[in-house]
Amino acid sequence: MSSDLIIDVTPSEVVIALLENKRLVELTREKSGAKFAVGDIYLARVKKIMPSLNAAFIDVGYEKDAFLHYLDMGPQFSTLNKFMKIASSPKNRISSLSKIQSEPDINKEGKVTEVLKAGQNILVQIAKEPISTKGPRLTSELSIAGRNLVLMPFSEKISISQKISSTEEKNRLKKLIQSIRPRKYGVIVRTVAEGKRVAELDQELKKLVAKFETIFQKLKRAQAPSLIVGEIDRTTALLRDIYNPNFSSVIVNDAAVADDIAEYLGTIDPEKRKIVKLYKGGQPIFEHFGIEKQIKSSFGKTVSFKSGAYLIIEHTEAFHVIDVNSGNRSKAGVDQETNALEVNLAAAEEIARQLRLRDMGGIIVIDFIDMHNAENRLKVYERMKEAMGADRTKHNILPLSKFCLMQITRQRVRPEEHVETAEVCPSCKGTGKVTPTILFTDELDNKVNYIFKDLNKKGLTLKVHPYVAAFLTKGLMSQKRKWAFKFLRRVTIEGVNSMSFLEYHFFDDNMEEIIL
Repeated sequence: MSSDLIIDVTPSEVVIALLENKRLVELTREKSGAKFAVGDIYLARVKKIMPSLNAAFIDVGYEKDAFLHYLDMGPQFSTLNKFMKIASSPKNRISSLSKIQSEPDINKEGKVTEVLKAGQNILVQIAKEPISTKGPRLTSELSIAGRNLVLMPFSEKISISQKISSTEEKNRLKKLIQSIRPRKYGVIVRTVAEGKRVAELDQELKKLVAKFETIFQKLKRAQAPSLIVGEIDRTTALLRDIYNPNFSSVIVNDAAVADDIAEYLGTIDPEKRKIVKLYKGGQPIFEHFGIEKQIKSSFGKTVSFKSGAYLIIEHTEAFHVIDVNSGNRSKAGVDQETNALEVNLAAAEEIARQLRLRDMGGIIVIDFIDMHNAENRLKVYERMKEAMGADRTKHNILPLSKFCLMQITRQRVRPEEHVETAEVCPSCKGTGKVTPTILFTDELDNKVNYIFKDLNKKGLTLKVHPYVAAFLTKGLMSQKRKWAFKFLRRVTIEGVNSMSFLEYHFFDDNMEEIIL
């Protein structure tokens, strides 16, 4: 299976599309200057203690207070608190965690009032980004993620990924990590570490320890609330988590981002630096690679997936509901049970893709087409587990009930991806009435005249629907040529498939849109 990463960089956001065998499976957006990403470590202040919830509301600088439950503080919370006080002291000369004496673990069944009080400063990490009306969800069990390892300060445990099946390899990795692990640090070995040599893992472990121990310097001058250690940007984080040797290309439309990604890939797989390519085409990058079309067809309430069968996807505050419909799909000579099984098996594949694509989290209830045979229900359950095997997000799948209902829980750490597929008509602005089309070229002519004469632009690019572009460029004395001769300026006309029929946009020589 080949994987491609297409990255669209704009001044306001970075949109990352992951394709598997040219099919869109993940879509991630990162706003420029976005804060409170999963993995960020903050020096925060306790705002309010909630004994009834055994939790506290924490001020991390977000408009809504963040939430920290007692069970998310971790057993080493007292040691973390001691570390924060020592590191914050101007007189502190300690620069290594191994030199700090550990405190006893807090009581697993204790109360939040025993360890926290209002106004207290604490170190926390973002476990879930702000979603809907809720602030971030926090943890005090800090971790620093790398490509092969996850560093767990204040712990002494070594854990090996359950996805590594070989007992011999698990034992090798455990002994290896025990030989290189510094005191006061636990380590989680990720799946991609399988088969890696000690030198590579030792180098990464030292980098992770060095990154964490920058906290000693940062806490000396930090005032709560403030960011202490930031997670790497989402593009690189996504590469870190999903990269595998099957990646065939990473295509970016921004030179600086392309250089950053190439540099990062060079550290984890030097031979793969060459797969990073800078896109220089005239069309928008998502348009060129057919991603825009896939986005429009994959989001929305109704999603077609095979021979007329389709899904209805509804979202509520409590959970998501997916209904499987066979539509007009039927095969002559095939009984209803077999037909239902075929549709349900195909639906399982598409639902697994939709969960990743939309990043749907929480409880998902799926209403499959009724099947009376228990063996067929088991086949659908097994197919769903297989299809969701590629999903990195923690999830749990329950077998189908006799009513053919399936329940899935999927961890939610950031807001669900939502794309509005229904568009407001740019010609009528939703009123249902448009300017006579016979006047359309006059309208364009007036605006081109204004851009060249009043705004004094030296060149112009007009983006319109391909049909309109064909009309404006047809013939020896096309409208485009008339404008070029009239104003003695360069005029370029581009057809864009994703634009509606009478939609148009003007751009100057720097490809910055001219707002009229």
